[in-house]
Amino acid sequence: MADDAEKPSRDYRETVFLPETPFPMRAGLPQKEPEILAKWDAIDLYNTVRAERQRAGAPLFVLHDGPPYANGAIHIGHSLQKTLKDFVVRSRFLLGYDVDYVPGWDCHGLPIEWKIEEELRSQGRRKDEVSKAEFRTRCREYAAHWIDVQREGFKRLGVIGDWAGRYATMDYSSEAAIVAEFHKFVASGQLYRGSKPVMWSPVERTALADAEVEYHDHVSPTIWVKFPVVEGSQAARGASVVIWTTTPWTIPANRAISYSDAIDYAVYQVEAMEEGLEFEPWAKPGDRLILADKLADDVFKAAKIAKARRLEAVDCQGMVCEHPLAALDTHYSFQVPLLEGDHVTDDAGTGFVHTAPGHGADDYLVWLAHGHREIPDTVDPDGAYYPHVALFAGLKVLENEGKKAGKFGPANGAVMEKLIEAGRLLARGRMEHSYPHSWRSKAPVIFRNTPQWFIRMDEPIDTPQLHGRTLRETALESIEATAFYPAAGKNRIRSMVESRPDWLISRQRAWGAPLAMFVDKDTGQPLHDPEVDARIVAAIREEGADAWFTRPATDFLGQHDPDRYEKVEDILDVWFDSGSTHAFTLENRAHTRWPADLYLEGSDQHRGWFQSSLLESSGTRGRAPYDAILTHGFTMDENGEKMSKSKGNVVDPQVVIRESGAEIIRLWAAMIDYSDDSRIGKTVLATTSDAYRKLRNTVRYMLGALADYSPDEAVELDQMPPLERFILHRLWELDAQVRAAYEGYGFQDVIRPLIEFCQNELSSLFFDIRRDSLYCDQPTAIRRRAARTVMDAVFERLTAWLGPLMPFTMEEAWTTRYPDAHSNALRIIPETPAEWASPAEAERWAKVQTVTSVVTGALEIERREKRMGAALEAAPRVHISDAGLLAAFEGLDAAEVFRTSQATLVAGEGPDGAFRLAEIPGVAVEPLRAEGRKCARSWRILPEVGTDPRYPDLSLRDAEAVAAGGAARA
Repeated sequence: MADDAEKPSRDYRETVFLPETPFPMRAGLPQKEPEILAKWDAIDLYNTVRAERQRAGAPLFVLHDGPPYANGAIHIGHSLQKTLKDFVVRSRFLLGYDVDYVPGWDCHGLPIEWKIEEELRSQGRRKDEVSKAEFRTRCREYAAHWIDVQREGFKRLGVIGDWAGRYATMDYSSEAAIVAEFHKFVASGQLYRGSKPVMWSPVERTALADAEVEYHDHVSPTIWVKFPVVEGSQAARGASVVIWTTTPWTIPANRAISYSDAIDYAVYQVEAMEEGLEFEPWAKPGDRLILADKLADDVFKAAKIAKARRLEAVDCQGMVCEHPLAALDTHYSFQVPLLEGDHVTDDAGTGFVHTAPGHGADDYLVWLAHGHREIPDTVDPDGAYYPHVALFAGLKVLENEGKKAGKFGPANGAVMEKLIEAGRLLARGRMEHSYPHSWRSKAPVIFRNTPQWFIRMDEPIDTPQLHGRTLRETALESIEATAFYPAAGKNRIRSMVESRPDWLISRQRAWGAPLAMFVDKDTGQPLHDPEVDARIVAAIREEGADAWFTRPATDFLGQHDPDRYEKVEDILDVWFDSGSTHAFTLENRAHTRWPADLYLEGSDQHRGWFQSSLLESSGTRGRAPYDAILTHGFTMDENGEKMSKSKGNVVDPQVVIRESGAEIIRLWAAMIDYSDDSRIGKTVLATTSDAYRKLRNTVRYMLGALADYSPDEAVELDQMPPLERFILHRLWELDAQVRAAYEGYGFQDVIRPLIEFCQNELSSLFFDIRRDSLYCDQPTAIRRRAARTVMDAVFERLTAWLGPLMPFTMEEAWTTRYPDAHSNALRIIPETPAEWASPAEAERWAKVQTVTSVVTGALEIERREKRMGAALEAAPRVHISDAGLLAAFEGLDAAEVFRTSQATLVAGEGPDGAFRLAEIPGVAVEPLRAEGRKCARSWRILPEVGTDPRYPDLSLRDAEAVAAGGAARA
């Protein structure tokens, strides 16, 4: 038994090789990170790495930055996106690429206009009281301020790039390039002006593209309206066609009713109404109603009709109705024809579609398809009826000012009241449904007929780029040639491009790049003169887009008669701006190329930047400006809910950085599956911080254990013990895995295996087993030297592999060990020799750890029952009946593997009372106590302790170490 009663004759602590390192256990990231950032700034890290790669002839990789909007401080969504981009940049540097990454900003558009309008209102001024030049100057200054704020926020996250060469869509050179791109569409004939219903925001007083619209639940009034038949079959005479709509305000714009040849219609006569009602219904016995058979009962229920009789089927072809407001004003005395349309269904409503060609896409198309060309203008830019609209002139459909801005105005109610007065309202109700809203203002939008400029999607274009193909065809071909991460992104953007309408590119606002062109007043066609275009672009490059608005037309037109031409002062859709960024960021710059290798943004950009870039580039260059697209999901709170200040669930990256450090945000971004929506909050950040501490402690332990390590003590592979051979094998496996993951942007597939490696194979196995050797063996001992040789290999690779994801901590670790070395970020991923591969050792150690788990289970019971303390008090006798498991221990010290003082392996089943685990048959453990005395230096209990008279308190190994002068770093 162990004899611990005797006190050691001396204190041997100074002879033990304990780890020593200045690398602190507590990271202090909020204080340390700014110091590291300052060092990176001092050496101009990004450009220094690029210069080294270029000198080495490295292949080029181009990541084109999707521009964030220059409005407000960065949020957690920004942080995720920019961190992912930095993962790409740093990992490609690590893989040996020269990486071109120029951060950029989107500066034009409505959000900034609103902010400036708010500033003006606070000063008691209206926008129309300010010159366009002053207004644009204010917008430019506002955007410039937030570019500076956001840039510092991104840099604080550790994001590297060409910050000095950043781009902004409001830069004069950028605005000139955007206009030049626009001129290419004019020259190729892809641009046209059309009068058609577009989604219009009365609050913003501008048209919106599909990408600027989102859908939210909204409660709308519903009405069933009777249109008296004036021409048709005998059966239809004296009857009324019934329509159903959720937009009563569009009734004054009605010009037709659509039906389907695939639907069965009939005349129904009302015979009885419901009784006991609290109001008098508008339907009356004797009324004749024309309805789809399938929907008749639904209409009767809405109109409180108790009984109706089907008279006969009706053919709608050639039928004409009277407008339901015709009796109230001659303005509505026109005929309302029935038009066959394939958009009509009998899923809901009445089987007929009220058709207002100025307020609906299907309405517009069916109207044109039947030979009609005049599109009525009913609602003005402010969302009010024009003065010529009888009965309703001036009434607002949507309020666009004051506290009620974005709310529906009195128009719906007024129309319903007039329908009641005319005796044409059959029923009304309310319905919650999905309704379009402005992406930016969150206010409802309406379809409104306006003259706008469009880019054709389906017109064959005979240019060297499109070769007679349409823009849609070219874009779809480009999608097929693009790699998507994740792969599902391809189907998403393809379905959007397949179904999208012509690209609406004009906006009626002030802050943006202009549609800088002249239109012939007689023909309505744009002027295409290369010399005029060149003068326009040159002026904008010199003075910015303001030149277009402030200079007279004669400065650009040259020999052309200015009285003949209209100067267009609309601005371009901001998606056209950002979709053109490739033209001035990837072209005509040194050390880059077009197209980009990768575009990386949120998944919402399939309808936004990815698509606008695709269309712009396909229309001007015949292909996409990227070879691959990577998308990430949205950032939610811990419960999977959208963040909002009102809920108090917003995670502010600046607060996280101030309290925990940017490295925690980066580690979180690395650990999540970014392709899906991700969650973040206090609990998630606490878990991330815990993972960080474990990684840091692993690195810290290696730094301490490698103190004073010299390559001279390295051990050759053929001299390595089995444990070291196994760790080298794991490095070989991880090297391939890390390289493949970085190549495929699988950052989670880098960090998670490395965390598991650090926790399982390093801390719980390698470090734990070799701790005794590292602390107590002589410095010349092969076992100790081998352990440090492998630890050096682990450190070299771990700091490189984790560098892109955790650059601050790996930089700190690298420079702690090599104070005079270059930045860790300058390194290329170390080569891992193929001869390190040893599947046999991997198989061996899987078996060894299987047996060890049974031993550990037995000793845990002994400790719990207080029959034993530390594992070094044990001498387990392990019975192994599985020959394969027993053979795995050949050449191993079982006591060292089990972290006990002694151990015995016995072939066989073992006694009945031995400890076993049901899931591991063939292994039984007798948890015996170690016999002998406790070594005062290593704490192992061995019979040999005291047999060396020079050191009566030590084992023979420890006695030799002390005798050999093993005083720790004297």
